[in-house]
Amino acid sequence: MKAIIIAAGRGRRLMPTTADSPKCYAEVHGRRLIDWALQAFAGAGISDICFIGGYQIDKVRRDYPQFTFRHNTGWEHNNILLSLMHAADQMTDGFVCTYSDVLFTSDVVHRVAQHPADIALSVDTRWLDRYQHRTQHPPTDGEKVTAARGRVTRVHRDIAPGTAHGEYTGMAKFTAAGAACLREHFARAQEKFAGKPFREAAVFEKSYLILLYQEMIEAGVEFGHADTPGNYLEVDTQEDFELARRHWPKP
Repeated sequence: MKAIIIAAGRGRRLMPTTADSPKCYAEVHGRRLIDWALQAFAGAGISDICFIGGYQIDKVRRDYPQFTFRHNTGWEHNNILLSLMHAADQMTDGFVCTYSDVLFTSDVVHRVAQHPADIALSVDTRWLDRYQHRTQHPPTDGEKVTAARGRVTRVHRDIAPGTAHGEYTGMAKFTAAGAACLREHFARAQEKFAGKPFREAAVFEKSYLILLYQEMIEAGVEFGHADTPGNYLEVDTQEDFELARRHWPKP
């Protein structure tokens, strides 16, 4: 199975760390976030990596020539959804995708990759433990998930924290059938909403990935959830960066 890393944005909230480097170059215990991700994928048997870059992509091309690259040249004017779809041609045989500003273990990858559903979201069920330390990120900011009978029923920031099953980690698995479904729903939404508001996004091109997920769920597409009790951290701000360097286990 292939891994697709979504890493086009600059990560302005992680300044000055990202002043002249991609967000995934931030180092925790002497390793870049991207290197932690590669270790976790390798531990789950995944070594085929597609990297969707934008800001400072040439540095990544130089340092990781083994990757397959897709260049989101419009990264300053779009968002995670459109960024992921720059790798649509890499999705045919199924894939695992992830945000680039996260730390996770091989166990997280294994749980989602082995989930029997055609589409499965990785969900941290101990997410509120992390938010106790995040003053710049209230729980209302989290991409939260509700679930019933093994299926995701909603993925949205506006879910009340007390009713959430957990937080989406930014990692998802799509089989070949799941990938075809994703591309079909993206094409349909793009044709209808290009240049127009789409759900909570002011314009379709600025949509977060979870907005399309929710559109698909409401259309009857089944999303499974692969739960992890932690083993995951988001590194979105300088505060998160300091927390990761204090709390993420050393190699």
